[in-house]
Amino acid sequence: MEELALEQERLSLQIRLDALKSQAERNRLGQFATPTSLARDILRFGVTLLGEKKSIRFLDPAIGTGSFFSALLHTVPGSRVDAAKGFELDTHYGGPAREFWRDTLLDIELVDFTQAEPPRKEADRFNLLICNPPYVRHHHMMNGEKIRLRDVTKAACGVRITGLAGLYCYFLGLSHAWMQQGGVAGWLLPSEFMDVNYGKAVKRYLLNKVTLLRIHRFDPNEVQFDDALVSSAVVWFRNAPPPADHKIDFTFGGSLFLPKLSRAVPATALQKEAKWTRFPVSGEREENIRHRLADLFTIKRGVATGANKFFILTREQIEARGLPCEVFRPILPSPRYVPVDEIEADQDGLPILDRQLFLLACRLSEDEVSMRYPKLWSYLEKGKENVSERYLCRSRKVWYFQEERLPAPILCTYLGRSDAKSGRPFRFILNHSKAITANVYLLLYPKPALARAISRDCSVLRRVWEILNNTCPSSILGEGRVYGGGLHKLEPRELGNVDATPIVDVVPEIQTQARPIQPSLFDHETV
Repeated sequence: MEELALEQERLSLQIRLDALKSQAERNRLGQFATPTSLARDILRFGVTLLGEKKSIRFLDPAIGTGSFFSALLHTVPGSRVDAAKGFELDTHYGGPAREFWRDTLLDIELVDFTQAEPPRKEADRFNLLICNPPYVRHHHMMNGEKIRLRDVTKAACGVRITGLAGLYCYFLGLSHAWMQQGGVAGWLLPSEFMDVNYGKAVKRYLLNKVTLLRIHRFDPNEVQFDDALVSSAVVWFRNAPPPADHKIDFTFGGSLFLPKLSRAVPATALQKEAKWTRFPVSGEREENIRHRLADLFTIKRGVATGANKFFILTREQIEARGLPCEVFRPILPSPRYVPVDEIEADQDGLPILDRQLFLLACRLSEDEVSMRYPKLWSYLEKGKENVSERYLCRSRKVWYFQEERLPAPILCTYLGRSDAKSGRPFRFILNHSKAITANVYLLLYPKPALARAISRDCSVLRRVWEILNNTCPSSILGEGRVYGGGLHKLEPRELGNVDATPIVDVVPEIQTQARPIQPSLFDHETV
């Protein structure tokens, strides 16, 4: 009862502190508090892995108000806990938390864990590390800070983290120096690390430096955090070299103790597999697939404007401002405004849609614009105040220059849900117009072999499009990534990995290039 009352007080403190910060600020700092029930499940499972009688030295590198420490007290008698330590950079949470736990053995340091000095003696390290690290994306981190984190993480665990990694990857690597030999760690992480390129370093660490025990991935449709649309996983490992012929338990859905699915996966299979979220729902990737979409198409993202409201206008807005039509190109609206899967065009090549939009695609210098198009110059001058300094715009040679894109004959929506009414989470759209797209679409440009087949017989394009729309959804979903709430996302390379054999079988005149061998997890760097 005492632990229950204590947790209720901590939750009240958490709610009060959260209310003093905006949602946007907490998102930027990656501050998502762990729900009580989840924290207790994680601690109970961690204690089981550690051993029921072993004394506990507990560490949480991102302790917040102490949800995991509270769960520890709920799980084991206090006499089993020899030491407990936490780090919290944000004094908004850390100060009140330290005061709240002042009568316990929990030592909270109000410092940045990534700058803390790890213990030099084995006895001073920790054997139960549990953490929900800050989910701070790379673009919120300064380049100088990334370089520092890269260097100290490499020194701590022997793995070099790339610059696109989130802060949580560095936390995991740095914690290696804080763990006792044989100690157990449980990390509550966004599951995207299992699929994305920057996650390769984390996966190398898990396979080579420690003994990866289990990865439990929560069902994306069962969101674990009320304030974050992130698909979560709990990663368990022991600080010991992996044994030969090691297998890792992959579980999915339900809870840690009662998962919906489970499978033991050999470490050798994980070394070759780029997308760990295949497990346990799917098996290993088929190695005998003869052709993939990347053999038939060059696949690109649509244009990232940096400020859609400024650069994408309606015809009425262009006319009202007196802007020159010749510096605009037709661009499709977002998929929600494209109800059809085949876009027809008028005699000028404009898409026949209720919503017609145009992209400002001027490649003239500022001097040329000011001389030739005074009204466009005036419009750009207004945009300088709040548009030119945006992330994408300021990185360009000229802030209003857009990426070059040609109209693509086939488009694919890059976001979708597995429970879509159509049964197709991703739509393939046949585009007869001259419109390009924003980055809410993927663009499929036929490679020479397919382009030649289309030029000889225009019906080939339609047949290919029909096959794409009849592709088994699971084969596409398995290549992408998923976020909380069941939102799936595809990047160009991921779409390129989808099996294209049915297309080649139906259109045998296509002579594709040999499929390049997929790089393994260890091609570029070893631990």
